[in-house]
Amino acid sequence: MRPRFGLSLIDRYVLRLTTGPMLACLAVTLVALLLERALRLLDLLSQSSDRFGYVVQLTGQLVPHYFGLALPVAFFVALFIVITKLSDGSEIDALLASGFSLTRLAAPFIGLGILLAIVSIIVFGYAQPYSRYAYRAVMHAAATAGWNGQLQAGAFVTDDKLIMTADQADPKGQRLERLFIRRMNPEGREEVITAESADLHVADDGATVTLILRNGRRILQSATGDFSILQFETFTTKAPLAGSSALLRARGGDERELTLGELAERAKSHNSILPRATVLAELYARLARAIFLPFLPLIAFPLGLAAKRGRRAPGLIFAGLLLLAFQHSLQLGQSLAEAGRLPAFAAIGTPLLLFTGFGVWMFAGSRNRPGETP
Repeated sequence: MRPRFGLSLIDRYVLRLTTGPMLACLAVTLVALLLERALRLLDLLSQSSDRFGYVVQLTGQLVPHYFGLALPVAFFVALFIVITKLSDGSEIDALLASGFSLTRLAAPFIGLGILLAIVSIIVFGYAQPYSRYAYRAVMHAAATAGWNGQLQAGAFVTDDKLIMTADQADPKGQRLERLFIRRMNPEGREEVITAESADLHVADDGATVTLILRNGRRILQSATGDFSILQFETFTTKAPLAGSSALLRARGGDERELTLGELAERAKSHNSILPRATVLAELYARLARAIFLPFLPLIAFPLGLAAKRGRRAPGLIFAGLLLLAFQHSLQLGQSLAEAGRLPAFAAIGTPLLLFTGFGVWMFAGSRNRPGETP
């Protein structure tokens, strides 16, 4: 039981039990969230000229965001698993009988929570603002990268004054059926083309695509405003493949793109383009998410001990609702602060105080009657 690096044998034992489930839960949650977002990005960028490359970049930039969201969930699930395991094996009963208090048993978990709070500050405070701006920059580049000369069934191409869609398409997106095109010609006049079928051929230089249309109709606006109608069996036209437009604005136009240090500087400055209440609300919300982590063991201990009597599912559901309520209460506080309804410190501090106080109250009750929750 002699301490090593300030940790006793029991401390090292419970931390080793916690680390594995926490990392596994964090990895599974993070991969699931990223895969779901990657599928949505693939669908969103289906007409981009380099959609797979953009999706990889965008997914990589989302890692800090989803890591910060998954961290408290993974930490709590690991705590619940470990405490339940120790309770089922009567190890907690043996430790309590040998003189360990419940507070002493919770100490290594609280210490781990403090360490994770520092990690959360680094992720939410510094890594996420840069990754958020990088995500928006890549999305801007992807959205303005231009059409790649392929068209999927039911998708829309909206590029360079061009709107085009087809009801059906082959897997390559180059043989189309029931095609609709609306565009503005160089003189600024409207042109509408419909065709029963069409073939697309991208030029070798990648600058234009040739459309060979069959059995359709072309409606063109004349200089006088009248419309001429041409019915054709075969009609050939070209469309440009536009390149990327200008870069995204400089970082800092959104409070979520600012680091903690930059938020503190903007809050003191009188020349900031962002409202001071908005800046303070964002600053306090990030700190509140980190401060809440060391209090999670105080909630997990009563629920984990009570789970020995067959109440595991209600405990996990209650904890999930509690974490969800904390997250939404912070968002509500930010909205109230930004709208000027409440001071930023009160809007963010009140839910933090309520939830941390609730955790302390639950833990204090379980110290008097282990295995029962208030």
